Amino acid sequence: MRHLPGGENFSQQVPAGDDRERMVCDECGWVHYVNPKIVVGAVCRHGDKVLLCRRAIEPRRGFWTIPAGFMEERETSAEGAAREAWEEAGVELRMGPLLAVYNIPRISQVQLIYKAELAAPGFEAGPESLEVALFDFDEIPWDELAFPSVRWALDQVREVWDRDDFATFGNPPGETGRMTPP
Repeated sequence: MRHLPGGENFSQQVPAGDDRERMVCDECGWVHYVNPKIVVGAVCRHGDKVLLCRRAIEPRRGFWTIPAGFMEERETSAEGAAREAWEEAGVELRMGPLLAVYNIPRISQVQLIYKAELAAPGFEAGPESLEVALFDFDEIPWDELAFPSVRWALDQVREVWDRDDFATFGNPPGETGRMTPP
């Protein structure tokens, strides 16, 4: 029998062989694990420009971001990044290499960001975007970016703009993704 957490049959316990409290079914011992969410996205290039989407949803409605979102079950991270670009900007991508892996423990996320190119020049705002636009680097609305990791990805992709043979980036030095130092 499988129970859902929050019911009367669950309590906070440290399961055998574990080192932290989890929600455990008092009847059958099933452990409900809560793990970080995986976010997938892409810095999408078209010529010398990058594609940005102005968010139509919270958090950070009205701010600019790269196409990204939560990975779905039964898809690869690259498939998820391509799906998010389609949903948010109506674009098909030619996926490139993994650009970066960002750890954001304060919100329990791991972000996998790819380099990609638009397969065709057209785009349109999807339901999660107010507008979509291509920007030269000197035109990017840097003060209106939605999240620190968007800035990190844009800064890092600029370093390897014309290369696919680079080591995957991580959080920039000093950027732990935590609210306070560990």
